[in-house]
Amino acid sequence: MNFLHSFIPYPVAFGFFGITIRWYSICVVLGIILAVWLVSHLARKRKIESDDVLDLTFWVVIGGIIGARLYEVLFINWWYYQSNPLNIIKIWNGGIAIHGGIIAGVLVLGFWSRAKKFSFWLWADLLVIGLAVGQVIGRWGNYFNQENFGRPTNLPWGIPIEQVNRSFEFLQSSFFHPTFLYESILSMLSLLILLWLWKRRVSVGVVASVYLINYGLIRFGMEFIRIDGTPIILGLRLPSLISILMIICGLVFVGVRMKKST
Repeated sequence: MNFLHSFIPYPVAFGFFGITIRWYSICVVLGIILAVWLVSHLARKRKIESDDVLDLTFWVVIGGIIGARLYEVLFINWWYYQSNPLNIIKIWNGGIAIHGGIIAGVLVLGFWSRAKKFSFWLWADLLVIGLAVGQVIGRWGNYFNQENFGRPTNLPWGIPIEQVNRSFEFLQSSFFHPTFLYESILSMLSLLILLWLWKRRVSVGVVASVYLINYGLIRFGMEFIRIDGTPIILGLRLPSLISILMIICGLVFVGVRMKKST
């Protein structure tokens, strides 16, 4: 029996002066800090100002969180939030969709790079490296919130989930796939690939394009395991369709960006 198998996490890390600090928030903030540190380090190697990195980070984090929450509210759990509108602002309880964050991040980067007269694709390459770091760390927030877990499993690394966090059909199950862990590990592998490409100074935009392919494949695979509620379109879960679009866009962008460098 391993640690994850025997330990039921509690979402609250600690509290002081009436303020509750949740593990979910700690994971997200830690992911952002590590992402900014790594991106700033890589940027200095290319003689890119750290102030520009911090400026973009500020706007992308704000836009990304808003986009991720809106996507969750409007497309994933609208039936819940229309009955509980005050809970929309409670992002510390979880409930942000990475696909919405990515879409919002692209829009923010587009406006920001245009205003600054910077290369969209160069900054996209840097941004996705930071995003991959954030996903490696941030996914552990799902573990502490006992959310976005997978199907029941008898594998030794299955995790226990309290009944209050399970849907009716899984009340009799004991252990579930730790999809947060799978995605964290696969995101680390993706990060290593992105860093390798960055250091090889591949054509501008290729790193960002490969991220779309990598995460599209990761999330598409995870959707066969995850059991959280989501709209079904054309027989597929909505995140699966978005992931397919990411893969297609990534493949097209790789070809276009490499062709532009020749």
